[in-house]
Amino acid sequence: MGEREKRMRTGSRVYTVPAMSLEVRPFEAADLAACGVLLAGRHRRHRVAQPLLSPRFEDVDAAVAELTAAYGTENASGAVAFRAGVPVGFLLGAPKTSPLWGPNIWVEAAGQAVTDAEVMRDLYGVAATRWVDEGRTAHFVIVPSHDEELVGAWFRLGFGQQHAHAIRPAEKVAAPSASGVSARRAVRADIPELARLDLELPLHQGLAPTFSAGRVGTVEESLADWEDDIDNPEYATFVVERDGKVVGSAIGCALEKSSSHLSLALPDNAGFLAYAAVYAHARGAGAGRALGEAVIDWSVDSGFDSVVTDWRVTNLLSSRTWPRLGFTETFLRLHRTIGY
Repeated sequence: MGEREKRMRTGSRVYTVPAMSLEVRPFEAADLAACGVLLAGRHRRHRVAQPLLSPRFEDVDAAVAELTAAYGTENASGAVAFRAGVPVGFLLGAPKTSPLWGPNIWVEAAGQAVTDAEVMRDLYGVAATRWVDEGRTAHFVIVPSHDEELVGAWFRLGFGQQHAHAIRPAEKVAAPSASGVSARRAVRADIPELARLDLELPLHQGLAPTFSAGRVGTVEESLADWEDDIDNPEYATFVVERDGKVVGSAIGCALEKSSSHLSLALPDNAGFLAYAAVYAHARGAGAGRALGEAVIDWSVDSGFDSVVTDWRVTNLLSSRTWPRLGFTETFLRLHRTIGY
């Protein structure tokens, strides 16, 4: 095998790299405590770059608890790496049941840590063998955005960036939106426009250069949902008007309502810019920015310490608008499809 020796055993795989004395084997329950130490250290370094992330996970016990929960997810599996018997990295993933993601495996925010970024390539080599053997060929990985070496290691494994998670302090926007558009809280009379606007984001995401495969619902479905949800106090819905007509909408809520900002990617006491859409004919005039400002201001008034959002990096609108409002990346979602 040249510079790398590979040993295979029934039920396990052990890869040895003689020059580095690196041993990689499947992740086991007995690895949780030691790998939790690695995860706490990773989060400690991450918070130097992004101090708005929760300090809770710098504590080893809290990190171990998150890792244990990830390991307990149905069909979770991964790999752990050692040098001279000391753990130097781990990788842990599990599938999601939603058909939206295909035959998938997800490495969530608590699912990886290494002392040397290059070790991640060896870890993936072991873990992904099982994943692909199980038919899971769509791989998604949540990576701390500040760690350029780790992101680079994933890129050298054939991954590319699909999504960005981002955060900003819960502070009023210094420069308000341009004149000609204005945002306000939605009322029941806005339901027909809110239902139509529900279709705008998935329709836009299905176009170039994003080409998302997300389902586009119907106006009738959205009308029924809004009739039930418009008065829900856990969500703040806004519309933006231009020339007296509603041209966009946005929703704010507590970040805990999100299903994609989990574990170490869940800051304490954070508001969430959960949704925003503007009709195609009204884009480029500041409507999206006005909606973002409205949710940020609501988050401040609601007592949140920070505001979080996320976007597809191929969405040319959101990937430009939200950073201009002060959002900076915390995690990157990377993606690879096997077999093409």
